Amino acid sequence: MTTAEILQAIAGMRVLVVGDVCLDRWCTYDPALAEASRETGIPRIGVISTEVTPGAAGTVANNLAALGAKVSVLGMVGDDGFGYELRQALQKRGIASDLLVPAPGIPTFTYTKLLNRETGEEDVPRVDFLYTKDLPADLDGKLVERFEGAAAGFQVIIVSDQAETELGGVVTPGMRKAIERVAAAHPEILIWVDSRMRSEHFRGVVVKPNQQEAEAASIRALGRVDYPEFRRRLCAPLLVVTHGGDGALLVDDAGERWVATKTVEHPVDICGAGDSFSAGAALSLRATGDAAAAARFGNQVASITIMKKGTGTASPAELLAKE
Repeated sequence: MTTAEILQAIAGMRVLVVGDVCLDRWCTYDPALAEASRETGIPRIGVISTEVTPGAAGTVANNLAALGAKVSVLGMVGDDGFGYELRQALQKRGIASDLLVPAPGIPTFTYTKLLNRETGEEDVPRVDFLYTKDLPADLDGKLVERFEGAAAGFQVIIVSDQAETELGGVVTPGMRKAIERVAAAHPEILIWVDSRMRSEHFRGVVVKPNQQEAEAASIRALGRVDYPEFRRRLCAPLLVVTHGGDGALLVDDAGERWVATKTVEHPVDICGAGDSFSAGAALSLRATGDAAAAARFGNQVASITIMKKGTGTASPAELLAKE
């Protein structure tokens, strides 16, 4: 299928993003305003403007919506100001947030990024608002119940397991079991998993780690790097190991295949490239059934987003212009 045909096939596709939906706060500060506090003597960071966007699993959702899919997100959101900003940011992009589960007493997963007004660069430490405890059992149960109740209404489900701590993320052992049950009960749904630290714990779904994540997961599972055996251990119909700007390795029943990508000179910002790849590749795989075509389309999407500051998206018009 051509790019135009893929775009036509994915327009309006019903997609659910499950996982750690967070708020990205892009705060521009003025170094000239860094006068010391009168009370403590500590220099302040004088923020003069703030822009908010959905982040983490929300970045995947942003990319899906930009490509023309009909997108919902399922995760948890705190009863706080950041939660309000997150819902507003999702609504602005046409992403449905009605499946988000309220989590009173738990902070909304938030990244605060500080950009220097003079250079435009993020040059001081980020301020993250995290939750590092076990999810309360009732909240975990509500998330699982909501997921299993809604899953059948979607053609594609993308699981974004972004938490880099052992505890606190939405994709708990209970949620992984629910994902496995849905995959077994609904083989017509494409379930695509991108997990930073726990790829080896998923079963019966497409798994997409990057090279570093895949090697670490294979070693944890097998004691060695062996992608064909790792895929068999996961009962995964497809294992996609991305290698940044070089391309992606596909592992399925037919063996291993390499899908190269065109080199992009001087990328502006590679943050979120994996999320944009997942969005494009998962949609394309559902539309075409062709893993190699999906990897090429995902790389095409990522090649556009890495030329933009922040976690950008690729529009159909931009993709057609690159063809």
